[in-house]
Amino acid sequence: MSYSAPVADIRFLLDNVVGFSQLTHFPKFEDVTPELVESILTEAGRMSEDVVAPLQRIGDLQPAHLENGAVRMPAGFEDGWQAIAEGGWIGMSADPEHGGLGLPVTLAMAVNELIGSACLALELLPLMSQGQIEALEYHASDVIKAMYLPKLISGEWAGTMNLTEPQAGSDVGALRTKAEPQADGSFTLTGQKIYISGGDHDLTANICHLVLGRLPDAAPGTKGISLFLVPKYLPDADGNPGERNAIRTVSLEHKMGLAGNPTAVLSYEGAKGWLVGEPHKGMAAMFTMMNNARLGVGVQGVSVAEAATQKALAYAQERQQGRTLGDEGTIFGHADVRRMLIEMKAQTVAARAIALECGVAIDMANATHDQSWVDRAAFLTPIAKAFGTDIGIVVANTGIQVHGGMGYIEETGAAQYLRDVRVTAIYEGTNGIQAADLVGRKMLDGGAAAQALITEIVAVDHADLKATAARLAEVTSWVCAADLNDRFAGSVAYLAAFARILGAKHLLKAGQHDARYGRLAAVYVPRALAEAQAELDKVTLGAAPLYNVRAEDLAV
Repeated sequence: MSYSAPVADIRFLLDNVVGFSQLTHFPKFEDVTPELVESILTEAGRMSEDVVAPLQRIGDLQPAHLENGAVRMPAGFEDGWQAIAEGGWIGMSADPEHGGLGLPVTLAMAVNELIGSACLALELLPLMSQGQIEALEYHASDVIKAMYLPKLISGEWAGTMNLTEPQAGSDVGALRTKAEPQADGSFTLTGQKIYISGGDHDLTANICHLVLGRLPDAAPGTKGISLFLVPKYLPDADGNPGERNAIRTVSLEHKMGLAGNPTAVLSYEGAKGWLVGEPHKGMAAMFTMMNNARLGVGVQGVSVAEAATQKALAYAQERQQGRTLGDEGTIFGHADVRRMLIEMKAQTVAARAIALECGVAIDMANATHDQSWVDRAAFLTPIAKAFGTDIGIVVANTGIQVHGGMGYIEETGAAQYLRDVRVTAIYEGTNGIQAADLVGRKMLDGGAAAQALITEIVAVDHADLKATAARLAEVTSWVCAADLNDRFAGSVAYLAAFARILGAKHLLKAGQHDARYGRLAAVYVPRALAEAQAELDKVTLGAAPLYNVRAEDLAV
């Protein structure tokens, strides 16, 4: 079975569910007509089907590898990268001043979904560039912007994000990479970074690393971190790649999945770089990139969920086994198989709608500079990231079950989806960190952003949704008043409940416009609301029982 880009599904949600059309009321996006959206999604879908999708299995069977100190990419990945770059897909939402198209982030995320469904290992590379582009647009000097942005946007060069160190995983404040100022205004960086997606490869003429490091006068913790741009090759006077910088690819990680994407250990050995933003303000600059990437990673979960659903449905409609109700004896006629496939499709639609809703909020914030849109986008980002990736994992896992024994056999490709998507719940901030952020920083407004969303949900004419949303409002008030550690103890459950309720709202709205979605909603919504109620019951249990359990209670 080949991948088929769900252009019509995405268009439907944009037009009928997430309010995309409101963007065109503002000068920034007034030229984004329905015809333009259709053209972009159709062309991106065609490229994803014809050029990118054939690379999915190749990347898994012929992984990126380190050869004589250089990374060699799987066969065909260079053609895939060139198709993405030449189509203008990397710089879709980038500033036109440097060659970008200035299109909505929402539309860029939709295109990323199509590419990610076709081959997630390849899509991760332009996603990193997109995050770096945004960080440089907001924080870099004009000299850096002029030198790097056009080449990153065109795909001539690629970008990465360097946060993690062996002793500093999610605790970024523990990093040790040193940055020494030089007489010419540059800095030399010394240290090691791990888990660098696309850290080295042979697809582009240069790779630009955004690296967190410490200046000699840096304070401890995150307050003492600065951000630096460190290229693999130092640009010459004409802006072309020149001398090789002092960056060494130590190794590539041996991973569960995403074998086609090189996850590198990089050693900075007095490498030359330039400060991005203000000294000791690196985390603020990096968060610009990370917030973009967090939504992008949530979309990666949707990508895999879509591809896994398509594969499972095709198999179920072909596999003949047992006596079933209709469907000429294929397993699609079995009630439990139908349940799995319906839930896979509905969960994918719900996660996609939440991601697109988050994209619209980001675009509205950029178009209006209204604080309420800024707050809404910030609140939705951890939900879109965690729920999208959780659903990607659940759906990919269910897809294996639909295949039965053949799902466990690598030749079918069903298992690859689960292996590839599993890391999305870990990178760009684990889903536990997303949940902690949701009940922590995102509640500093006293729950205003949360309650504004809940008010919209309660307004939907559906009795069970109203009742569940009312319970969510009560629990939100409890969260805002609770001790921080009690919040953290129930944070994953709170995020899961909020996401399921949002997803139910979106499915119901979709069903009002199309009977096909109405039939999905009839199956999904009762289940999602029941799950949400169960999750809400967990939120208020508090942290004390967790700390009453001792380590020896868990040991053999």
